[in-house]
Amino acid sequence: MTVGASKKLKIGVILGGLSSEREISLESGRNIFSKLPRGKYDPIALFMDSDARLWRIPSKLLMRNSTGDIQADLATQAERISYEGLRETVDLVYIALHGKYGEDGCLQGLLEILGVPYVGSGVLASALGMDKYVSRKILAVNGIDVPDTVVVSAKEWSETSEKVLAGVSCSGFPCVVKPRREGCSTAVSKVMSLEELAPALDAAFRWDNDALVEEFIEGMEVTCGVLGNNEPMALTPSETVPTTEILSLEDKFLYGQGENKTPARLPADALAAVQETARRSFIALGLKVYARIDMFVKRDGSVTVLEPNSLPGMTPSTVLFHQAAASGITPADLMDRIIGFSLEAQAAKRGPL
Repeated sequence: MTVGASKKLKIGVILGGLSSEREISLESGRNIFSKLPRGKYDPIALFMDSDARLWRIPSKLLMRNSTGDIQADLATQAERISYEGLRETVDLVYIALHGKYGEDGCLQGLLEILGVPYVGSGVLASALGMDKYVSRKILAVNGIDVPDTVVVSAKEWSETSEKVLAGVSCSGFPCVVKPRREGCSTAVSKVMSLEELAPALDAAFRWDNDALVEEFIEGMEVTCGVLGNNEPMALTPSETVPTTEILSLEDKFLYGQGENKTPARLPADALAAVQETARRSFIALGLKVYARIDMFVKRDGSVTVLEPNSLPGMTPSTVLFHQAAASGITPADLMDRIIGFSLEAQAAKRGPL
């Protein structure tokens, strides 16, 4: 699909959704909506409600404070759009959802069946990006360092909690406990002792049937955007300075809460190592178009990958725009490149992306 001089591409920006990250999705979605170059694109705001129904919403709803505020007035102020009707409504879907059912391959698979092109990685890469444990296995096979990680299932925990505690405690403290498939620091805990492990696992199991217990890594937390398809380029890495030892949702997305420094305060060779690790991770996981790779630079200078983000946050304060700017890319140009790479990936696929 190409952009003609007389025809703008209709971009359906899907935001909201079912996950714990729906409020961040709202911020990402309306920022994408506002930054899409109007000379080339005609953005259409599509809200996914708590029942996964789609609604075409006007600007006055898009600017509401929360997804709950939007949902309250959908029936009277929005137009219901069926999934089957997407092909007649948009030329391309920009998925601004984060977390489960939006970032994990579920929506991507539905759009593949419907024959609707979309932004970002395909079904498998999206699923891998959401599953921290499996993605780490793949990265490790490709020679990329990842944290030592143990999986604990809710079933195992309920039936043999003493055995689980004994096994995990052998790995030592401190450690980090988190759900296997959640983002935005949801239910992430730093555990200092055996007594703190049980409540941390219970908190993680409220979000997933599996929890990860991983080593606590000391060093500089960094993140690096990657852009492209067959020959991806790594953007300028950022250093994340959390207000506590575990990066919080507020640190990531609220103005003035956390501190991000772009470029990260590292020597040139260390910055290059971070970029190369991000690029190799992107390729190893089969990611497409754009992603953000979260990492640690340890005290010995080695780089450890925490996780990929196949649909990174696109809020006004997100580091991806800062990294693009440091690499000489304006916000409008970044949006344009993301759409261009998405169209390229969709055109080149044989079967699902």
